[in-house]
Amino acid sequence: MRAVTAQLGKPFASLALPNYRRYFAGQVVSLSGNWMQTVGELWLVLSLTGNPLAVGVTTALQFTPMLLFGAWGGVIADRLDKRRLLMFTQTAMALPAIALWALASSGSVKPWMIFALVFVRGSVNAIDNPARQAFLVELVSSARLVNAVGLNSALVQVARVAGPALAGVTIATVGVADCFLLNAASFAAMIAALRRMDPDQLHTSEPAPRKAGQLRSAFRYVRATPGLLIPLALMAVIGMLSYNFQTLLPLLAKLTFHGQASTYAALTIAMGVGALVGALAVSTRREIGPRLLVASAVAFGGGLMLAAAAPTLYTEAISLGLTGVASVTFASSVNSTLQLRVRPSMRGRVMALYSIVLLGSNPIGGPLMGWISSAASPRIGLLVGAVAAITGGLVARVAFARMPDTNTGEHRAVQLHPDEGRRRAATADRGARGRRRARVRPGSASADPGTAGTG
Repeated sequence: MRAVTAQLGKPFASLALPNYRRYFAGQVVSLSGNWMQTVGELWLVLSLTGNPLAVGVTTALQFTPMLLFGAWGGVIADRLDKRRLLMFTQTAMALPAIALWALASSGSVKPWMIFALVFVRGSVNAIDNPARQAFLVELVSSARLVNAVGLNSALVQVARVAGPALAGVTIATVGVADCFLLNAASFAAMIAALRRMDPDQLHTSEPAPRKAGQLRSAFRYVRATPGLLIPLALMAVIGMLSYNFQTLLPLLAKLTFHGQASTYAALTIAMGVGALVGALAVSTRREIGPRLLVASAVAFGGGLMLAAAAPTLYTEAISLGLTGVASVTFASSVNSTLQLRVRPSMRGRVMALYSIVLLGSNPIGGPLMGWISSAASPRIGLLVGAVAAITGGLVARVAFARMPDTNTGEHRAVQLHPDEGRRRAATADRGARGRRRARVRPGSASADPGTAGTG
């Protein structure tokens, strides 16, 4: 019985840490509010304009600041105390929500006003998101990082289910304006969680010094490290063409299935439930490697193909549930791989690049999918994403196979168990001493530049 209990508790191991438990609870409330706001914004724009392209533009404006400023957000995250930085950003993100509530409730809201406030919220998020990504390892240390990343993905999916569900009920009962007010109130939970944390229990790293060229050094570092470059490149392709659900799902609900806000909420919930299952499954894994990255990318594409062909709302919901499992497995695998391989002093900047390729690519993909949906149908948009995910996964498989220095383990699975991590660290130390001795002998081989300094 004890063994069964321990097995069932594996996905939730990081919740034993008080700081992470507070963070988790605050994030569930805050991210649910964010999803309410997102659903409300997209539905309000679609109601005011009736134009699918306007929905794509709204999504693009939300993520354009990440594309433009996200790398600088990573620099800021590396330089400053992340907990205090997050207190500031969470407070700042409440202000656009309050402004949109006032405009929508007064009946004076115009599409351009929504666009402007969405852009402001996205600008704050360009700092907030890299800081949150890099803060995770400070909460749990590297020994529990993969479990925490899986749990973090799970809480995003809980919010993805709860937020649209609450938004659908709110829009149907009291109106769309109250979605924005509830989101503004939800930030208080995250701010309270951050304030209640014990700073002495955080695994903080030395802040990066202020000097010129920090962005260039991050790009050079990633380019010289195939174990970081390949997952980031794969996420860039899939993020641009496959992760466009904020644009496609409302269009699928309204144009394909001729539904209302409740139909949109149902599709989002179906995908969120599948993603929650995938996130919990990833959190129990002991290793993350190229095989999982490639398999989840191809499975993601397969799920999108099923969703593109689903003839009824019921089969569409099932297809999106399966897509959710694969999509969050892929995203969590990329996230964990980057966090475990990156040098600590570069974590904020590398995770900013992750946020850029995942979220910042939406300004390109969102309007593109809106245009495709308007010119053809939302099903074609899903099909484009499917082809991108499958093709990207297969190309990445070839790239991993060609990655240099197969003896370093750079291309193999990242071991997640703390004992295995210590064993590999000791092995790396012995290898480094051996290479130093080898340098004094004629004909000795140099270290592989692709793995040097990955940390």
